[in-house]
Amino acid sequence: MSELWVVGDIHGALDKLRFMLRSAGLIDAQGAWSGRDAHLVFLGDYLDRGPDGAGVVHLVQALEAQAPQDGGQVTALLGNHEVMFLAAMRFQAQDPRDCLGFYEYWAQNGGLERDAAGLDGDDLAWLSARPVLGRAGPWLLMHADSRMYLRLGGAVESVNARVTSLLSELNADAWGEFLNSFTERHAFVLAGGEEVAARTLRTFGALRLVHGHTPVYVLRDEHLHGPARGAGMPLLYAGNQALAMDSGMAYYEEAGFIARLSTYGLAEVVSVDERA
Repeated sequence: MSELWVVGDIHGALDKLRFMLRSAGLIDAQGAWSGRDAHLVFLGDYLDRGPDGAGVVHLVQALEAQAPQDGGQVTALLGNHEVMFLAAMRFQAQDPRDCLGFYEYWAQNGGLERDAAGLDGDDLAWLSARPVLGRAGPWLLMHADSRMYLRLGGAVESVNARVTSLLSELNADAWGEFLNSFTERHAFVLAGGEEVAARTLRTFGALRLVHGHTPVYVLRDEHLHGPARGAGMPLLYAGNQALAMDSGMAYYEEAGFIARLSTYGLAEVVSVDERA
């Protein structure tokens, strides 16, 4: 298996992302792909809260196009913040007064007008086409630590097809239900979490799963204080079946990491702590 690198929730932290990708040898000084045959996975939540969500989207799109030319691959998953943003944008014409509340929901959860202004119709189409699940070697790739994927289907392909179909229609009830499903967190850390992780892996044909969505310091119950020092580390938990990758990089200046995964777990971590 070629090198597998995973990036959690970015939330507009473009400068941090560029630094970590360059430190890992995945991009060059100009921001172009230099990762050769590596597989780079983004777990979603490119937008909102941070300084340049549109810039993050454009960088990920560029790398997705460039990587195959050098034998590499980029997988970019759909996060709940992309769904919030798409709902806010898609329903504007039929709901200009936001009676459905999609625009308000996006804004209250960190949605920024500058992100909307920096993205066009082609960007919205690209976001709408993002898969919600993926596989890379033994790893199941997902945005949220949630049971919702099990309710959406019994295979990676069928789950992705179902969500793609949902996002192609303007069914407000279906969009609202999908958005609400992201509020179901902590599926692998609560009582019975190891079995939920095991069932998820059996269902989708993988040995381990990696997710974002819930910051590592929340899973470690450190959310009252945030990272005590530095960027923190990815968290392998649920009987070593689940790896949490949301570093909270939009919340704390010192927070941010990406990781190279092996068949059995973590192989390497690159963090913003490495900045001079």
